[in-house]
Amino acid sequence: MDRIGKYEVKPFTTSRKNVVLVAREGHQKLKIDCLLELDVTDARRRMYELKAQGQDVSFTGWIVKCLAQAVSEHPAMNSYRQGRSKLVVFEDVDVPITIERTIDDDIRPLVHIIRRAQAKSLAEITGEIRSVQREAATAGAQVLGTPLTRFERFVLASPAWVKRLFIGLYRNKGLLRKKHFGTVAVTAIGMKGRLPGWVIPLGGPVTTLVAVAGITTKPGVVKDSIVPREFLHLTITVDHAVIDGGPLTRFIERFTQLVESASFLG
Repeated sequence: MDRIGKYEVKPFTTSRKNVVLVAREGHQKLKIDCLLELDVTDARRRMYELKAQGQDVSFTGWIVKCLAQAVSEHPAMNSYRQGRSKLVVFEDVDVPITIERTIDDDIRPLVHIIRRAQAKSLAEITGEIRSVQREAATAGAQVLGTPLTRFERFVLASPAWVKRLFIGLYRNKGLLRKKHFGTVAVTAIGMKGRLPGWVIPLGGPVTTLVAVAGITTKPGVVKDSIVPREFLHLTITVDHAVIDGGPLTRFIERFTQLVESASFLG
């Protein structure tokens, strides 16, 4: 009797190896995970109205815009360690996002960094996301929409041990981390299919990571009445070596206010 059965051997691609590198970097952090349920009923209704009027609105782009605004008001979220005894706090909010592309029948998460997201409108962010979604991606692609430096091209084309060395050398070099990795990341896992719950991310190379999971309809209280509402499951993971509970709580309060009030949707 054949105990194995039919199977297919597939290559462990560079994309998968990069996921492993990022996941290992997340283990270097003293993480705080915050699991949130945000009422997006009004925002989703407004998006449907705008789309009916012919306006393209990206849900992920809207989350990026709300996040960038809240971070710009609470800059502790937008910081890195700089050496052993300093923190560097940035004005510009650079948001790396993951975009799935199918390359040679393989679905791969590619990265694009939305630079200065706090200064861009929702329409500009949506347009940028749509542009990189349409961008041609070759088998060797790992980054979208960003002109790479010669050094970045060298590192991305290097074997895994070089990439591990690169990440390790940059661990406490905040200026270089922002240049190559951005500052506040968004991974919209729930936009890939139905995910009725949360996801706990490993953290990756950034100080603040927002993992957008699924949307669930459940009872909510509106003006003392219980009505069906749509709730977004969302996890915010931060590096406790850089961010304390107080600043984190105030940031979450502001971010929640922006999301639940359907800000930037007119």
